[in-house]
Amino acid sequence: MENQFATTKKQTIIISGIAILIGLYLVSLYSYLLFHSLAEIFSIIVACGIFIVAWNTRRFMDSNYLLFLGIAYLFIGALDLIHTLAYPGLGIFVGYGTNLAAQLWIATRYVESLSLLIAFLFLGRKLKSNFVFLGYTMAISLLLVSIFYWNIFPQCFVEGVGLTLFKKVSEYIISLILIGSLALLFKNRREFDKSVLNLLAASIVVTIVSELFFTF
Repeated sequence: MENQFATTKKQTIIISGIAILIGLYLVSLYSYLLFHSLAEIFSIIVACGIFIVAWNTRRFMDSNYLLFLGIAYLFIGALDLIHTLAYPGLGIFVGYGTNLAAQLWIATRYVESLSLLIAFLFLGRKLKSNFVFLGYTMAISLLLVSIFYWNIFPQCFVEGVGLTLFKKVSEYIISLILIGSLALLFKNRREFDKSVLNLLAASIVVTIVSELFFTF
């Protein structure tokens, strides 16, 4: 009975995922801006969901790996929200152009990939969540200041030219970091429940594919 329920649950998740992808594709045919906004909103909801689950179950976790990732994804979701609002066509950040959205995308993906890598340091170790919140608050604040105020974050897009070398190289670097995280995940697979392992692996693989896709 339990196996049948688990199989049905997996099938429901797969069918739902396929339906969402098809829906997003159909939306992209109508309006790329709407497609991008919906895709980003979905990823933000997922990021916030990861934080809520990790935070509410922190007392029952055997490892602080997932708690660290949960906190990280709260900030990743916040960065993705700013990136979504900065996308050309929405008219929220006037005078910045496409470069701002590209900078925020790269900054967010660096934070995400490095978080997935650093999280392995907390397998079987104690985690002081207050310090993690403080660390991410400082790091994200510095990133945003470097983009919006100091203007020292490398340019990622040039109008009339396209993606810069920094943007393209960064996508490959981020992909390599994610591949390293995937390798560490399978190296420490005994530390994870099989279903959790599969979800984490699938998430990292999808992220790698998206990075390589946005390189071109």
